[in-house]
Amino acid sequence: MSEPNNDDQEADESASSDQAADAAGATEPGSVLGHSAFVLWLRRALLTGFMLFVLFVGFIWYANFAATSAGKGILFDDVNDVPVQRAGLVFGCSHKLGKRDNLYFKYRIQAAAELWHAGKVDFLIVSGDNREKYYNEPVTMRKALVKAGVPYDKIVCDYAGLRTLDSVLRANKIFGLSELTLVSQKFQNERAAYIAKANGITVYGYNA
Repeated sequence: MSEPNNDDQEADESASSDQAADAAGATEPGSVLGHSAFVLWLRRALLTGFMLFVLFVGFIWYANFAATSAGKGILFDDVNDVPVQRAGLVFGCSHKLGKRDNLYFKYRIQAAAELWHAGKVDFLIVSGDNREKYYNEPVTMRKALVKAGVPYDKIVCDYAGLRTLDSVLRANKIFGLSELTLVSQKFQNERAAYIAKANGITVYGYNA
């Protein structure tokens, strides 16, 4: 039996090495291109996310600025400074937070009663949520106002004031009021004033 030729063996090894190198060379460009595409996608995603964040912050800032500007000069902390209007619009909220009294509710009722006793309004609209059988903000507010000395027949319930927007627009479209006094905390009065002005409703506000 003849021994294998060293030259042939070396040639086979050389060919195998060349094939391996060719295979490696063939995969390297694709790998580089894949990595570059991922980096490009990541940069675009980060840029898009940053732009969306800036837009979100800008929107929040503008909304707060617009609301604050809308309430400037027409919201009052002293009942004596509030102009006389036909009606006051009291915004609803829960009278309890768990087992504790809700101070937002307490101070709104106090402010609404002060407004009526000072002769600043002829009647009050209590506007709130009544979507559930055992949850009725307008009725709860009316009871509290009667307890505070406001006559029952001077209080009108709006049972569909689910949002600030609803309460303001319904005061105009359902109750026919083009002028009224807002009664709530300053932050909500500012939002309500913005909505009212955007819809041609003249308002003042008494901050609870």
